[in-house]
Amino acid sequence: MRNKTEWLLGVVFSAALLCSATLSAQEIKIGYIEAQRILSESAPAKAASEKLQQEFSKRKKDLDAIEAGLKSASEKYEKDAPVMADTERQRRQRELAEMDRDLQRKQREFNEDLNHRQNEERVAVLTRARRVIAEIAEKEKYDVILVDEAVAHASKRVDITDKVISALNSSK
Repeated sequence: MRNKTEWLLGVVFSAALLCSATLSAQEIKIGYIEAQRILSESAPAKAASEKLQQEFSKRKKDLDAIEAGLKSASEKYEKDAPVMADTERQRRQRELAEMDRDLQRKQREFNEDLNHRQNEERVAVLTRARRVIAEIAEKEKYDVILVDEAVAHASKRVDITDKVISALNSSK
């Protein structure tokens, strides 16, 4: 085990020396982007969010109405239960349980559909962003562009997020 660790450290050290010698011969231009900012601040992302809001607002209102109806029916049951016959109380309990199951099923379907559509729109925005990033990289001769999730620290000097958002906002 120790021999493997020493060997691995030797390889890493050698690679670092080789890279530093190569890097000193030519400079590498590195850029950095904040993906979350692109997904929240760019015009295509905002348009996708508005599109989803419009697409799902009616279903959300319908679910809210069903939930309000269930709450109202439950409150009425709680108020009337002490004076109900046993058979009527059991029937209303079954109705309330069925209404609750139906609401939960519809909410689950709504959330699944919404998540699916959000992912579709996110992929579309990121695909456009990748094209814009590739254009910026080629035009400005970047060797590497990193995404914030893969970077422990990056200087604002190498942050090109604003360029990407501007390019996305101006592209149609």
